[in-house]
Amino acid sequence: MKNKVDYQLELDQIREALGYDFMSLALADPAEYDYVIRWKYASGNLNSRYKRIVLQSGRGVAGIVFKTGKSFLLSSVKEQVQQEMLFNYPIVKSEELQSIGAVPLWNDARVAGVLLGGFRGIQQVNEMMLKDLENTSRKGIGDLNGKELLLS
Repeated sequence: MKNKVDYQLELDQIREALGYDFMSLALADPAEYDYVIRWKYASGNLNSRYKRIVLQSGRGVAGIVFKTGKSFLLSSVKEQVQQEMLFNYPIVKSEELQSIGAVPLWNDARVAGVLLGGFRGIQQVNEMMLKDLENTSRKGIGDLNGKELLLS
């Protein structure tokens, strides 16, 4: 019998270890023609609106990271995103984030989720913090093994 993975506990531990104000885990759900990405777990959240955010591959922070398989850094929302374009980043708006970094979560050579860390105050996610987030995702989270390449 396989034990149920406690993503929430792992996410809380990662947020505490890396020092983020907010951390969230988005996972892909198969849809009729493509995947939809939903924020399934959050730590340090202000509310539960994150649960209602549904993104298509290529849309929003999670959708972009999921589709490209590349990390995403927005060190200053105020300086890098025009106010009228904030609707493209619903997690940023609903959690009042000022700076974010997001990385793909790999499982057997395919992106299966997205790990996002953010700050609400003046602290900003930088390249070094994004690397720490990437290293964390490579170790695997829950039953996602973190393996970008499969060696045969």
